[in-house]
Order: sequence, then structure tokens, then C-alpha cells
Amino acid sequence: MKLIREEIEKVEVLTEGTGKSQRLYIKGPFLQAECVNRNGRMYPMSVMEKEVNRYTEQYVNKGRALGELGHPDGPTVNLDRVSHKIVSLQKEGNNFIGKAQILSTPMGKIAESLLKEGVCLGVSSRGIGSLRPCEEGYSEVGEDFMLATAADIVADPSAPDAFVQGIMEGKEWVWEGGILREKIARQTQKRINTLVDQKRLEEHKLNLFNEFLANL
Repeated sequence: MKLIREEIEKVEVLTEGTGKSQRLYIKGPFLQAECVNRNGRMYPMSVMEKEVNRYTEQYVNKGRALGELGHPDGPTVNLDRVSHKIVSLQKEGNNFIGKAQILSTPMGKIAESLLKEGVCLGVSSRGIGSLRPCEEGYSEVGEDFMLATAADIVADPSAPDAFVQGIMEGKEWVWEGGILREKIARQTQKRINTLVDQKRLEEHKLNLFNEFLANL
């Protein structure tokens, strides 16, 4: 399964409550389906809706739907980088409108300061799943799609993402013993090729040695 990230360029900033009970939120379309995004991927509504329902039931409704500040490099949420908690995901057409509360964590304080200073931030969803190439030139996200988080807060959602994708999406992630583990196909292949080359070298050395003995 591939690590998949999608970016939304801008979210709305909301302030609710007064005094000590004042809370800062961000709101906007966190997830989109039935359209080819700028990363050349399309999420069928059936796939997205099923996963949003699971994520909402298991995470949002239980206060466990967390997100990070910045571009994490894997499919798990790092608690030391958590900046916000997603409190709702509502379907509107082909979009899922999300709302997230900025938390009073170290990363949450940074996000709050940036938002209050007028910095334009966006959100990036993060999940894992398979991709099926289509004849039309885009990739369709498969039925095994799972959200790690509906929204990380990012400063450059509209910037070219080739470098990040090259690091993150070049990896394979597999379930092993109930834990998501990273599997780097190219590295594994390189290691296998190296072992093969070493075996050939040893065989070549042995052949030369046998030829040397035969000529004695």
C-alpha cells in the first residue's frame, strides 16, 4: 500500500467562545471525491464515504482524530507533533467539510500564532491505499484506502510536491503483526541484487582458483 497525501489550499479560521473558554478552529473541505485532483488521483465516492464513516466512528466521535503541524513522513500520528483535533466531518456534495480545534500543545501554539498573524495555512490529508492506473491517465484509489488523519496543517499546500512525494510515496507500507511497517521496494531490490552480485563474484573466484589448480 502506498502512502497518499492530498492538499487543500486554504481553510477558514473560526473563533468560538470568549475569555478563557475561547477556542480557535479551522474549517474547510478536508477531503474530496469523484474528481481528479492535481496529484492525478481520483477517490470514488464509495471508497471515500466508507472510510470517512469508519474514521468518524472510530476517531472523530471518540476524540482521537488528531493531526500534525507540517509534513509527517509516515502513516502514523506522532503525538509530539500534534497541533489540532478534528471534531467533525460532514459530507457536502463531493466534498467532506472538516472542522478542527487548535490545541494548546507546543505545535498547536505555533499554529495558533501563525493563524492569528494572518498566515494562510492549508490542510493535507494522509492515508494509505493502493492505486489503480486508468486509461484516462489518472490513478484511482482502491477499496483498501485508510485515513491516518483527515488533516495535517501545512504552510505550502499549493507548492510543487515532487520532493515530498519522492520520499514518502516511493515507499510501500504493509501490515505486519498488527503494525504498519515501512517496506522500501527499491532498497530491498538493491540489496537482493548486491547479494546476487556477491554470489557471482565468489563463484568467479572459485572458478579461477580451480583453473589455477588444474594448471599446476
